[in-house]
Amino acid sequence: MTIKEQQDQIVEDFELFDDWMDKYEYIIQLGKELPLIDEKFKTDENLIKGCQSKVWLHADFKDGKLHFTANSDALITKGLVSMVIQVLSGQTPKDIADANIYFIDEIGLQSHLSPTRSNGLLSMLKQIKLYAVAYQAKSLQQ
Repeated sequence: MTIKEQQDQIVEDFELFDDWMDKYEYIIQLGKELPLIDEKFKTDENLIKGCQSKVWLHADFKDGKLHFTANSDALITKGLVSMVIQVLSGQTPKDIADANIYFIDEIGLQSHLSPTRSNGLLSMLKQIKLYAVAYQAKSLQQ
């Protein structure tokens, strides 16, 4: 699926819920289903700066695509990173770098997160985009 299709799927999934308590429960469920990062990647260099809770993000480049694994010590944050990974993992560095991430606003997430969680979510997206730009530059040099 493309990045747009993944985002549209998340927006569609969130339309099934009427109130934000149900949406939060769904986000927590997504976090519980997140394939966990290998323990060897839970290092300081994989910690995302700017998150109140601890979030580890690992990028793996294979077959021209970036694949991400992550974990967090907070359930809601784990759900947030799960959605971001769902949208961006398995895509090319160029597609990730060029992506317009709109699902966060579409589902109303921005206005329902605390400022610290909102900053953390933006930090996750920024880190993934940085990985994409780095791998894009690396592939151009080869």
